[in-house]
Amino acid sequence: MQQLILDSNTWLLVLTGAGVSAESGVPTFRGMDGLWENHPVEDVASPQGFVKDPLLVWRFYSQRRAAAASVQPNPGHAALAAWERHLGDRFLLATQNVDGLHRRAGSERVVEMHGTLFKTRCSKCQRAPFEDTTVYPAGTVPGCRECGGILRPHIVWFGEYLDPADMKKIESFAYRGSTSGGRFVFLAAGTSGVVYPAAGIVDRVREAGGETWLVNLDPAENSGRFEYNVTGKSGEVLPKLAKLM
Repeated sequence: MQQLILDSNTWLLVLTGAGVSAESGVPTFRGMDGLWENHPVEDVASPQGFVKDPLLVWRFYSQRRAAAASVQPNPGHAALAAWERHLGDRFLLATQNVDGLHRRAGSERVVEMHGTLFKTRCSKCQRAPFEDTTVYPAGTVPGCRECGGILRPHIVWFGEYLDPADMKKIESFAYRGSTSGGRFVFLAAGTSGVVYPAAGIVDRVREAGGETWLVNLDPAENSGRFEYNVTGKSGEVLPKLAKLM
């Protein structure tokens, strides 16, 4: 296996997708037909679905919270946390996962691009998102203590934009890494290479002269745009991939 050298001149931007969490046993909640309990995913993961049936949406996300809380970070999560401890501020982890496993593994410099299961915000007022691990009983829709509005999961749903502040953090890190005079590396793991803007990060890094790595069990849609491709489960590959210098 080719080794990724992480030395004092390296800046590393990591992107993780569902494949990293799947190895911890996080369920997808969708069957082969793409449905959850015979509901299209848009029914429980879109603003329109929430307006139509908040009870259904909260039942779905309470199930997801319970499932995510019941599993543990895997060796891939642990490896990324170790890389961060080694590189410090020259490391940034952007994840499309909402299960909180990276933070539980010890990662701190994390951008949760699609939000997190374990935060809630108000659908009506400007109350800031807050930590919330409650698994609400079926038939429950929590209300906002500040305005009386309906609370919603802090998740980026279909039809919604990513938080501009999150994208700015990623872009700022990429700029600092590519202009540092050192070596700028981008590594994606467990991603499909389909969902944008995450799938386009590899192109931006290549344009900036960075080094690009992909760790995936199956070929990603954008595999051909990476300089280095390593096939395998991230939980098995990542602990062996990097040489910390």
